[in-house]
Amino acid sequence: MTHSLQLETPVGPVTVTASDDAVTGLCFGTELPEDSLLCREEDATPLLREAAAQLREYFAGTRRAFTLPLAPAGTAFQQRVWKALRTIPCGETRTYKQIAEQIGRNRAYRAVGMANNRNPIAILIPCHRVIGHDGRLTGYAGGLGIKERLLDLEKKR
Repeated sequence: MTHSLQLETPVGPVTVTASDDAVTGLCFGTELPEDSLLCREEDATPLLREAAAQLREYFAGTRRAFTLPLAPAGTAFQQRVWKALRTIPCGETRTYKQIAEQIGRNRAYRAVGMANNRNPIAILIPCHRVIGHDGRLTGYAGGLGIKERLLDLEKKR
């Protein structure tokens, strides 16, 4: 059983989900993952309260990196991609090709795109920092408007 907490943010509502040990999901909107119990913040686990505090700091412009334990469920390849995404500094972007090269799979940029698409912990695993080879914004689970807002927020720091 996981617990979820819903927060209102400058990009709309987000739902953070965690086990006892790690954050397992962050999605846009208010839909709960299966087998998750919605908590009020005052009743949330210490980890969910810390996640909420760090997200508020991020949106306030006072946090550039997250220090939460993360446990995204995915394949070994997806895990490698998501680990690489966490190395992209706040305010910077990388292309799908650069991420493919970083993980030693130079031609796997389409597979990197699919791993980005399947990222279960948006924002904390910053898939919004990955752009097309020509510098254009490409698909994002929360929509391109949210991706653009997140990138703009990070550039202002």
